[in-house]
Amino acid sequence: MEKQSMIDCLLIGHNEMDFVKYEKVLRNMGADSGAYRDLDLNFIIHNHRPTTISEFFNILHPPQHENNDGTASFFHVAESFSAAIAYLGTYLDKNGCTFDYVNDFRYSQDRLAEKLRKGNILVTAIITTLYVSMNPIIEIIEFIKKYNSTTKIIIGGPFVSTKARTTDPEELEYIFQVNLGADFYVNSSRGEGALVKIIKALKNRLPLGDIPNIYYGEGEDLKATPRLEEDEKLADNMVDWGLFKDHVHGFANTRTAISCPFSCSFCGFPRHAGQYQTAPVEAIEKELETLDRLGTVKSVYFIDDTFNVPAARFKEILRMLIKNKFGFKWHSYFRCQYADGEMVELMKSSGCEGVFLGLESGSDQILKNMNKAVEVEKYLRGIGLLKEYGIVTFGNFIIGFPGETEETVKETVDFIETGGLDFYRAQLWYCEPITPIYEQKDLYRIQGESFQWSHVTMDSPKACDLIEKIFLTIENPTWVPLYNFDFAGLWHLVHRGMSIPRLKDFLKEFNAAVREKLTGNTGRKGETP
Repeated sequence: MEKQSMIDCLLIGHNEMDFVKYEKVLRNMGADSGAYRDLDLNFIIHNHRPTTISEFFNILHPPQHENNDGTASFFHVAESFSAAIAYLGTYLDKNGCTFDYVNDFRYSQDRLAEKLRKGNILVTAIITTLYVSMNPIIEIIEFIKKYNSTTKIIIGGPFVSTKARTTDPEELEYIFQVNLGADFYVNSSRGEGALVKIIKALKNRLPLGDIPNIYYGEGEDLKATPRLEEDEKLADNMVDWGLFKDHVHGFANTRTAISCPFSCSFCGFPRHAGQYQTAPVEAIEKELETLDRLGTVKSVYFIDDTFNVPAARFKEILRMLIKNKFGFKWHSYFRCQYADGEMVELMKSSGCEGVFLGLESGSDQILKNMNKAVEVEKYLRGIGLLKEYGIVTFGNFIIGFPGETEETVKETVDFIETGGLDFYRAQLWYCEPITPIYEQKDLYRIQGESFQWSHVTMDSPKACDLIEKIFLTIENPTWVPLYNFDFAGLWHLVHRGMSIPRLKDFLKEFNAAVREKLTGNTGRKGETP
């Protein structure tokens, strides 16, 4: 048998867990819990089985062809090539490490098992960007160990850094050593430097204790090395998309900045992501040229938390996109209070399809509590400009933030109904100890965390009631399911040939079935809050 050459690192992307299994896990935590009630707005019962909108679409429209790597062309959000895998793979290659990858876990299990069976993988790194629970990580780890007993398993990303910040040492050791059982945990807002150092230490039998920002097992003990901020510059590590040419099928996620310059009090992202930094337009242009040369990309998602800030840089990027006449459309996050006529005209000319607006509330008081540094009037002006140029808008709202009352929710309902949005979603506030609002825990008498909380003006069950009323009563704009769909799912369906009017009809048909499930099972009535 031909000896397999060693691969330094296998990267594993997002685990879109089997929904029947995931729904059961949350239901067993309590059908009245905030987590389950939030999930309950995302699925229907089809043939006696909990079914998400992406699964329902695949039932109605079975894939007619395969991708160029042999995988079936199912609709799922993991069709988008992971920005984390693209970045880490490029970084590994630049630093002399060989790598392989699977972009998603669920739809690539046969291919992943084949890679693991070869037994030639030094370390396997699990991307954890979107996880708030251990369940999808545990599923991946069990799968790895089933097919390969020698590869060292590494976990990093926001999941690890959050646990390290918010969990006492004894509980953290139990989670890492017993619940998860990986070999290394990278505790860094970035982590790419630590990943390379682990690989080189294992290859050259160097001391692991000399590597900063990691946890690792030594016998029955969990060792932690000192925290040291990594200072890698995004501009020096732009993605080489040519490394991934066989697996980018139509959708790619990328970024032009790291972290966020704002300090919204509900958001822990800046603390996860570290110091804010941007890449120069010239570096962005070179990366996008490598992406466009693939010839397969239909739509690019710029995942920068604040793509259009600062405005002058954003306009420079837009002019660069127009000059190059790339063959893809694009969508992004967008702070509409900074929009002006020139900006929005450039967006349209450069191929912008739509924008995700993190509006969060239609109440000036709650926006002030959130430290959003904006008034509702500026939102309305920005949405009006986007609408004038035919750019599709999706508004995201948080219900239940400290200070929220039924009156402030009514203000949000009025804004949703009259603000001119195309799509929207209202979510339960996620109480996370790492966020700035938690520093005012005593002022607002905040108790609990995640989706189970209370504060001086509201608790999570009441907020769930209000969200359900919003869902049950607002007809326009169109509610977008979150689980396995969300904003990115809109563009996946558009590029499968679905017009925006037909997409709205499809979502409304699905949402009508969710409403029937809710009112049939619970008897809740849909009066406006």
